[in-house]
Amino acid sequence: MSEDTFSQSLLEATPERPVLRLSICMTTYNRGRFIGETLDSILPQLGPEVELIVVDGASPDNTEQVMANYVSRYPSIQYFRQAENSGVDKDYDKAVAYASGEYCWLMTDDDLLKEGAISSVLDALLEFPDLVVANSELRTVDMCNVLATGLLSRSGNERYDGSETERLFVEVGRYLSFIGGVVIKRSLWLERDRSTYYGSLFIHVGVIFQKPLSLVLVIREPLIAIRYGNAMWTARGFEIWMFKWPGLIWSFKDYSEEAKSMVSAREPWHVKTRVLLYRALGGYGPSEYERFIAPKVSGFMRFIYSAIAWLPASLLNSLASIYCAFINKRARSDLYDLSRSKHATWLSRHLARSL
Repeated sequence: MSEDTFSQSLLEATPERPVLRLSICMTTYNRGRFIGETLDSILPQLGPEVELIVVDGASPDNTEQVMANYVSRYPSIQYFRQAENSGVDKDYDKAVAYASGEYCWLMTDDDLLKEGAISSVLDALLEFPDLVVANSELRTVDMCNVLATGLLSRSGNERYDGSETERLFVEVGRYLSFIGGVVIKRSLWLERDRSTYYGSLFIHVGVIFQKPLSLVLVIREPLIAIRYGNAMWTARGFEIWMFKWPGLIWSFKDYSEEAKSMVSAREPWHVKTRVLLYRALGGYGPSEYERFIAPKVSGFMRFIYSAIAWLPASLLNSLASIYCAFINKRARSDLYDLSRSKHATWLSRHLARSL
């Protein structure tokens, strides 16, 4: 679909347009291997007031063929294949523009909806919130083992009114790095600034926190099973979590520095243990040092960060795995990452299997 057609879809988002209660808005790229299982978790839950929108960012794999099979069998799917990839942020913006729902659930293309998830969200929408945040559980890539039963740990649902913006930011901000937990009022999305956040990889966070929301509901029961370790941007993890994510969080001017620091450190790359972990994972090396760190440090610090970049990654992988397994037992997701990295050792794989 052309840019002109995309712009026109925004103009056509009028009260006269047929409106459904909820649109599941999914973007996809090179997920032919996984998207079928995701669709299978969603389609049985669709009802007459729910639609499914899929925007394909010009996937060069077999995603188009997989989607053609589903579209032929399920008329509730609207599939938009783009001529070229415009990035995940703009693709989600397009998905919302194409939607007819009063609310849009910004779903991921490889995770699974748990049974009853859509029904739970529809019940929450009866209160007409600006935003619903759905909790998730963390699973291994094969979805066979649970790494975390709920990323939002409090029991019972939670509500935040317009006077509790900072509390919402602190308690939910970090979790919202996962876009699949976001169910947002479509009209609110369209009236807010989105283009500023193209390229951030977290357009939804920019939309949500640029201004206060009147009512936010958080569903603590996990509704999504995340296929952990399968993110498209894993290879860019150092850049994203050390620079892009904190840069976005600290760009919000209406929150205190204390609140922002509870969501993300301003410059997390200053924590040498995190840099060592990325070296053990294979995400930090000489090229990352030259691109991201060298321009920011001098003297002895240049030597330290350069030395970390050249340390044997396999040795660090084993040492970090021992640390995660026996010293910091809350870092089990890090242990899982270490066991699946390109520098994984027999020890890291053994510890991950055992624990």
